[in-house]
Amino acid sequence: MEPLPELYAIFQGEVAAVTEYGAFIRIPGCRKQGLVHKTHMSSCRIDKPSEIVDVGDKVWVKLIGKEMKDDKLKLSLSMKVVNQGTGKDLDPNNVSLDQDERKKRSFRDYTSQKITLEAVLNTVCKKCGCKGHFAKECFMQPGGTKYSLIPEEEEEEVTAAERERRRKSSLSDDSSRKRKKEKKKKKKHKSKQSSESDSDSSDSDSDGAQPASKRAKHSGKTSKAQKKKKKKHKKKTKE
Repeated sequence: MEPLPELYAIFQGEVAAVTEYGAFIRIPGCRKQGLVHKTHMSSCRIDKPSEIVDVGDKVWVKLIGKEMKDDKLKLSLSMKVVNQGTGKDLDPNNVSLDQDERKKRSFRDYTSQKITLEAVLNTVCKKCGCKGHFAKECFMQPGGTKYSLIPEEEEEEVTAAERERRRKSSLSDDSSRKRKKEKKKKKKHKSKQSSESDSDSSDSDSDGAQPASKRAKHSGKTSKAQKKKKKKHKKKTKE
């Protein structure tokens, strides 16, 4: 079995092939090849590995991983942690490698799960006609499938309960309003009746007061006539 370099060992290899996702490097002293992924070619973002290396180039690499897959040993290499001019290790404590590993672990595939949003916008997109986003944020292609937000089951239950509560409150409000209207009508009716009774009593009092004065005048006249008759009678007796 051919000897392989130890993990985190640095060596100079030759580029054997360049692909869209990285470059394969020949490891000196063995027939194995290691892969430098495009994310490990430079600290900057790399879209095309062919812009960085070509077949036959000599590059300094660091062995950062060994993995058995389908009974084959796969070697992972990195160029960005090694100075390409001197071959010096730029990450002797493997701090950046640990950070990269943590990023990979934190990433999960959520394609099988439904997408839910914490905040739902009560808006309608003018572009696709779906709710929950604006036209400038719409990602639907012309003639493509339409996407809309999926309401949560709990939200549906809450909305149904809220509607029922509102309906009951509106019914109670209507009944209370009707009761208030009826009370007002009764009060108005009572006030009208009391005003009418007061007017009738005042009319009767005025009517009763007039004949009393007339009676008083009539009684005064009769008393005067009686006095005159008495005086005449006295005169006659004297004579």
